[in-house]
Amino acid sequence: MKLNSLNAISPIDGRYHSKTLNYSNFFSEYALIKYRVLVEIEYFIALTKSEISTFKNFPKEIIPDIKKIYTQFNQNNALEIKKIEKETNHDVKAVEYFIKNEFKKLKLDQYLEFIHFGLTSQDINNTAIPLSIKEAISKVYKPEINEIIKLLEKKAKKYYSLPMLARTHGQAASPTRLGKEFDVFKTRIIEQLNFLNSIPFAAKFGGATGNFNAHKVAFPNIDWKKFAGSLLNDLGLKHSFPTTQIEHYDHLASLFDCLKRVNTILIDFDRDMWTYISMDYFKQKIQKNEVGSSAMPHKVNPIDFENSEGNLGLANSIFEHLSSKLPISRLQRDLTDSTVLRNVGVPFSYTSIAFKSTISGINKLIVNKVKIEEDLENNWAVISEAIQTILRREGYSKPYETLKNLTRINSKINKKTIHDFIDSLNIGPEIKTELKNISPYNYTGI
Repeated sequence: MKLNSLNAISPIDGRYHSKTLNYSNFFSEYALIKYRVLVEIEYFIALTKSEISTFKNFPKEIIPDIKKIYTQFNQNNALEIKKIEKETNHDVKAVEYFIKNEFKKLKLDQYLEFIHFGLTSQDINNTAIPLSIKEAISKVYKPEINEIIKLLEKKAKKYYSLPMLARTHGQAASPTRLGKEFDVFKTRIIEQLNFLNSIPFAAKFGGATGNFNAHKVAFPNIDWKKFAGSLLNDLGLKHSFPTTQIEHYDHLASLFDCLKRVNTILIDFDRDMWTYISMDYFKQKIQKNEVGSSAMPHKVNPIDFENSEGNLGLANSIFEHLSSKLPISRLQRDLTDSTVLRNVGVPFSYTSIAFKSTISGINKLIVNKVKIEEDLENNWAVISEAIQTILRREGYSKPYETLKNLTRINSKINKKTIHDFIDSLNIGPEIKTELKNISPYNYTGI
């Protein structure tokens, strides 16, 4: 049966395929093979520039044609490699044999054994995978999260001065401004992205156990550590050294933890938006033919924020496993990292689905100023904090306790209740005027 959206096991390749398609360029089997070919080719080209005597008369003009092996890599090339893999039962060795076949077409037979020279498969994998992650974050992840940041910034500016009742522990609290609440999430995300930008994309390149054993025994006079560092630096990666057979993944774990924190911030945002909608602070733009409930025709559910929250949770559970598992490997190498790394695109895809839902949800929001103002008007008690603070400033005896008695004895506190209370205080007229100028609509801080 041919794979399609109806028979795919994973919703990433099924229901949500159109939303995650961009990541297939970085995390699919085809993408992994292509990145492996890229690393093998760039390694070979770097060897041609080394002090190895075999390359003394290497035809430099052929390098552009060599690069075409990965720059023009296509689906048929990948299928050819998969066919070779059926014989080798080794994915990286199949890549090596494919490149050798391509070199023969370029009449480079004498250089065949310098393809994959001195390497272990993990030199290729531990360079190809961080490179694919680096480019996926640059080309897909950052544009998507930046779109969310721009929307949050737009809402923060639009509702900058709109007063709103705040709630702490679910109870009415000192008023805030709606725009400021959007700004909180924008700032939190930006701060995590600043940290994300500081995390290096590290790669391992050092042979079977990380010591350049084969390289050194063959060409002892070459500084192989410098060679590897230069190669990886040209690819935009940091050389991890010393290592075992595999990269230690500490930086990758840090990256996944940071991505998880961004997602956690958005879960917090999704839940707040969901709650504000349930409080009627926001209405939602109605799609003409959209159905909110199969039984209740009136329903317009906050499905975008719910979808986002669910997919962010899935993403985080996998990011958590990757960050806690990958840095652990028995002795110089076990295979557990290989199988879990094949799933690295999964949390990115769930994150992308969530981002798109969050964006959709934000774009549907319509502020219900009537409800927001109604809640402010019904909660004059929240300015008791302001009154007792000014009374403290003036040296009034036990102002907190006085306001506590007022607000807890009276079941209904309104503007008149507050102003009658102010009139009863033994304070000067100018202070009474100052206190009466405070309302739930202007007691919003900075």
